[in-house]
Formats: sequence, C-alpha cells, structure tokens
Amino acid sequence: MLGVDIVAEPFVKFVGKAVAISRDNIDTDQIIPSIEMRSQLGHNYAKSLFAGWRYSNIEKRLENPDFVLNQSGMDRVSILVSGHNFGCGSSREHAVWALRDYGIRVVMARSFGIIFYENCINNNVLPITIPNDRLQNDQELVEVQKYEVDLQNQIVIPLSKIDQKWKFEIKAYHKKLLIEGVDPIAMTLKNIEQIRAFYDSDTRDRPWLYAGTRIRSNP
Repeated sequence: MLGVDIVAEPFVKFVGKAVAISRDNIDTDQIIPSIEMRSQLGHNYAKSLFAGWRYSNIEKRLENPDFVLNQSGMDRVSILVSGHNFGCGSSREHAVWALRDYGIRVVMARSFGIIFYENCINNNVLPITIPNDRLQNDQELVEVQKYEVDLQNQIVIPLSKIDQKWKFEIKAYHKKLLIEGVDPIAMTLKNIEQIRAFYDSDTRDRPWLYAGTRIRSNP
C-alpha cells in the first residue's frame, strides 16, 4: 500500500498511450518474478516489470527483442490492455509496484484477480474491467494509441475515435480513494480526531479492555 508517508497524485482525468499484452491468466509471478522481489516499497521496480519476458537473461538485463515493451514506439506507455484474469496467482503487492514504477497508471482487462484489483486501488493504479460490449480483439483496443480516462464520469475515450467512448464500473469507495490520491489507511486517518475522541471516551467507560494499550499521538 501507499502508506501514510507517501503522497500519491490524485486520479481524476488521465491521458496515456496504450499497449496490449494479449494473454489470459497473466499471473503476478509473470508481472514480477519472485527473484526480483529483493526490496520493499520505496525501491524502483520499473526494470523488474515482466522481467521473465522482457529479458533473455534477467541477471544481465539482456532485452528480448520480441517482447512488446522492447519494440520501437513502446516508450512512455502508461495504459496496459490485457485479457481475462489479469493479476491472478499470489497476492504479492510488488506486481502493482512494478507496473506503477514503470509508469502504468491504468490497466484495462477483461477481468482481474481479486486481490490484484484491490492492490491496484491501494497503490493509485486504476483497474478498468472492459465491459462485454467492448470485447473486441485486445489489439484493436490499442490501435487508437491514446486514451483519455475520465474517472469522475467513469468514461474511457479513444482519442482518435471519440464517438466510440464507453463507460466502466467502479465502486464508489474505490473511486474516492483514487480521486483523493490516498490508500485506505490514509483515508481512515482523515478521521483521526474522531478516532481519538472515541478512544478517550471508551477507555473511560471500559478501561478493562485497554490494559497495556494506548493510541499513538502521531499514527
């Protein structure tokens, strides 16, 4: 998660260049292999993203020219389009860190692994489930090259085909976290004064529950 010491950029509207990795069941070990998970949050994982596919030799960082992110014109992509069950597998949060550090702010897929989806929300990456009426070939979805993503109105706009814009669904709470640029911890801490007031009141009313505990003044 972002944590209370990291300020994320609020997500309201975003324009970015799209790339497609047209596979189903891309798991978190493919997004970031376990050998790349040597550091915690704060380390830049950009070079670790899809390391098993991007490099013919991971340790020497020898690029595989056949992998899409290594091909001409794929610099500065910030929207990833993929298939069903994207982000399945382990719950490793590093998978989202790698996407975010590479510059991916939006992942559009036909469906997501549940934990991966939540990890995206908690780390300021917008996961968009492609609706059934947009089930064209993944590559067709990126032929327009650039999209505008309007989170406030929940609309995806292909900039070269604006008449083909489409709506997406997102829970109100997830939308609020992204628009405010916070994770659930930081959102909770916005109510710290009410939390402290409840704690003070409850410790007076039920002191036996709080033996040996205290609330920190600066959580």
